[in-house]
Amino acid sequence: MNSTAERLEKYTIKRPSQVLIVRIEVDQELDEIAIFKGFSSSLMQPTAFDPDVPVFPETARIISIDLVASPYNQENPNYIRQGLTREEMQSLLTEAGV
Repeated sequence: MNSTAERLEKYTIKRPSQVLIVRIEVDQELDEIAIFKGFSSSLMQPTAFDPDVPVFPETARIISIDLVASPYNQENPNYIRQGLTREEMQSLLTEAGV
C-alpha cells in the first residue's frame, strides 16, 4: 500500500486544479505542506532539493487538510474545502482512485 504522502501527491496529479495544504505535526513541531501536481513543499521549513528526501514523513500526524484552487495564492487562497480530517480525505483519495 502507498504511503499517505504518496497518495496525496497522486491525488494532486489527478486533480491538477487543486492544491492541498496539509497541516502536520512531527515530533511535536508543526509544519504546513503544500502539495501540487505530485510535488510536496514545506511552507514553514526549508525543503530539500532532493525529491527522494520526504517532506511529509510517515511519522507525521495530520492535523487538517485544505483543498485550494490552483494557482495557490498564500495571501488570498481560494478555498474549495477547509479543515478536512484524514478520514474525510481518505474518501476523496478513494474517489480519485489513489
